[in-house]
Amino acid sequence: MTGNEIRESFLKFFESKGHKRLPSASLIPLNDPSILWTAAGMVPFKPFFTGAAKPEFNRVTTCQKCIRTPDIESVGRTARHHTFFEMLGNFSFGDYFKESAIPWAWEYVTEHLKLPADKLWVTIYLDDDEAYEIWHNVVKVPAERIVRMGKDTNFWEIGVGPCGPCSEIYVDLGAERGCGSPDCKVGCDCDRYLEIWNLVFIQFFKDEQGNYTPLEQKGIDTGFGLERVASVMQGVSSNFDTDLLREIMDFTAGLFGLVYGREEKVDVALKVIADHSRAITFAITDGALPSNEGRGYVIRRLLRRAVRFGRLLGIQELFLDKVAGAVIRQMGHTYPELVERRDHVLRVIRSEEERFGETLSQGTEMLNRIIMDTKKAGSLTIPGVDAFRLYDTYGFPLELTQEMASEQGLSVDVDAFKEAMEDQRKRARSARQEVEYISERDALFREIREAKGETTFVGYDSLEANAIVLGLFQNGKKVESAAAGAEVELVLDVTPFYAESGGQVSDRGQITGPGLSIEIEEVFKPVENLFVHRGKVVKGVVKEYEPVLAQVDRRRRLATCRNHSATHLLHRALKEVLGDHVNQAGSLVEPERLRFDFTHYAAVTQDELKKIENTVNRAVMANLTVDVLETSLAEARSMGAAALFGEKYGERVRVVKMGDFSLELCGGTHLRSTSEIGLLKLTGESSVGAGLRRVEAVTGEGALSYIEAREEQLAGIARLVKAAPHEIMQRVESLLKSIKDLEAESEALQARLARYQVNDLLDRVKTVRGVKVLAGRTVAPDMDSLRGMVDLLRDKIGSGVIVLGSGNAAGEKVNLVAAVTRDLLNKGLHAGKLVKELAAVVGGGGGGRPDLAQAGGKDLSRLDEALEQALGVVESQLK
Repeated sequence: MTGNEIRESFLKFFESKGHKRLPSASLIPLNDPSILWTAAGMVPFKPFFTGAAKPEFNRVTTCQKCIRTPDIESVGRTARHHTFFEMLGNFSFGDYFKESAIPWAWEYVTEHLKLPADKLWVTIYLDDDEAYEIWHNVVKVPAERIVRMGKDTNFWEIGVGPCGPCSEIYVDLGAERGCGSPDCKVGCDCDRYLEIWNLVFIQFFKDEQGNYTPLEQKGIDTGFGLERVASVMQGVSSNFDTDLLREIMDFTAGLFGLVYGREEKVDVALKVIADHSRAITFAITDGALPSNEGRGYVIRRLLRRAVRFGRLLGIQELFLDKVAGAVIRQMGHTYPELVERRDHVLRVIRSEEERFGETLSQGTEMLNRIIMDTKKAGSLTIPGVDAFRLYDTYGFPLELTQEMASEQGLSVDVDAFKEAMEDQRKRARSARQEVEYISERDALFREIREAKGETTFVGYDSLEANAIVLGLFQNGKKVESAAAGAEVELVLDVTPFYAESGGQVSDRGQITGPGLSIEIEEVFKPVENLFVHRGKVVKGVVKEYEPVLAQVDRRRRLATCRNHSATHLLHRALKEVLGDHVNQAGSLVEPERLRFDFTHYAAVTQDELKKIENTVNRAVMANLTVDVLETSLAEARSMGAAALFGEKYGERVRVVKMGDFSLELCGGTHLRSTSEIGLLKLTGESSVGAGLRRVEAVTGEGALSYIEAREEQLAGIARLVKAAPHEIMQRVESLLKSIKDLEAESEALQARLARYQVNDLLDRVKTVRGVKVLAGRTVAPDMDSLRGMVDLLRDKIGSGVIVLGSGNAAGEKVNLVAAVTRDLLNKGLHAGKLVKELAAVVGGGGGGRPDLAQAGGKDLSRLDEALEQALGVVESQLK
């Protein structure tokens, strides 16, 4: 079976068991800052297992694209390590449990994949007798093939939160794939017993104290590694030999006339390039971009590592975008987003590879210096710490350093390199904090929702609502009441307050009651459909279960709505002016301003910005009606509604339509007509990463304030240049021309003065052992002028040494220039060494070529002293 056939077979099997097939979620986890990547099939469903959200479907099956990077250095050297892989899985949220999950897993592997039952082994958690009974008595797996294992391998938990025992299915690949040890068995580190399926039984909740409480609603989370299963079904010894990766490797080999399978060095490089190309292609497709931090750093590291291994194969030209194209051709049918964003992905990869080429050149220069220093020290071994610095700073793989060193007859201290690598890993581990699956505080909010119900949001249609206080928190603890001065968090049964989401900040306002006033500063949703209002009790006492009136700050909400509706118009305008490759990559909507990040490959020109601004304002003046409708996700997509890539949407979605100009999925608050925006003014454009631009803007009152500030600036400039505002351009142009004429006149006078000074300086020439030496102080506003005078003197003197010194225009620093005519270089004279020695006298430093050099200093009072030493230094240099 091909990889595609296995994927489809698995998903169809679980569809037949009543599961809803869902597409893979983005590699960038949604609303989960605790992790960089989606690294398992369950990650998108984490809120369902924690109880933070309710699933639309109780049975789900997916093929999830995943990235894991803890063992990057192992990729290409083992049969199973990958940074990118596909994880098939079936999930139950309070529906079926072990009684169904175990038999279905056995049915699929034995009846659909037709793996021999006598080659299969099963592991269970030590005391999971329930699983044992099902495997042995229902599925009929022999007792001797059911292995009980400990908590380190067969119990799944991440800090506080849902957890439970695991059961795994292993395939015995034969003694010839084993380690040869008589103790070789399931769990051995060799390749004989291959785990293909992990069934996790979510049945406990672990609290802060480490206690395990049985869950009322149990869950199933399984992971079935596609690449691993493909290796078994295709009878190959490595995941890289499956059709999922081999096609990419063969394509890469064909690019450069190489053949896979003949030389280990070539094979390792081809494996690394194939694996990393899949990771970066999918990650960039999902919105990640190379950078120096977070997931952007991971992408940059993987891309550069792939390029470095290309260098090991002798590949000097750009190639990674071609390999990414092969990835897209192979996997685009299953993941259509690859095809949709192809041009963007290839452009980002090519740009980053070009940039890395420059860095690699710098690393090569550093390695050459290290080789020279090693030879000078009489050693034949490059220190491991130097090799590691090359790796860490410039991305040089150890193998590349070893290869270049061996060409010079040197080796590398590999043990010291590994020690430095391990030290770095230890530092990283010590800096890493454990991230809890669900905090105790969020667990409290979840309990409130389960016990007292959800918050009904009425803020789309009303800015005030009568409500009941369902829960009250102070300092992270649940309380029954709170008095004036207290910082509190309230949960209401009904609210008009918008909670921060989708880039839009939350509302502010007041919650009042008889003798009570609370200023609300922030609103958020820690769990689905539960609104928490954070604020300060200004007057009175707030109590649980009391009725209150919740009121949103109307002016602030209206300003926010202006900016949010303008953001939709701006998105459309960017596509119209710059092209359809533009996609939203993030946004911030506040009352005072809006910020919009988007994919684009060059700075937006002033002409383009003007067109974008005009396009938005024409839509504003068109008084387009803003319509909001709820529909199915499928219907919204068929209407052509734009969606934020990587965002998770339910089956029912909210669509915001602005005439025939804009159509987007959006849960934010909006105006009723585009004319209410008033005016949009773009205030800035900048880069925020490779292939990523940002524009900022203001609307409504913010736009008026911006224009007023600009008008005040214009009036101030008009007063300064003594012209009417409408005549400023002509006046400034006239002033600039006058300045240019004056500068030209000044330069002419400076040149004339320099000639006079040159003639004066020529009278100071002295002779040292037959060599003419001119050392003198002069007046020159800057280093360029001083060098110009040296050039004039060199032409006049014919043969000799010239040293000139001056204070800069501000009179704060010393400039020194030294020159030696070429006919004297073989006598041992060196301008760089000469000027460096003199600069030390004036508290500075510098240097340069043997024939011309410059330096600076801080102590102008010692300049004459330094120049007087010039004759002695010249004499000491003469051979």
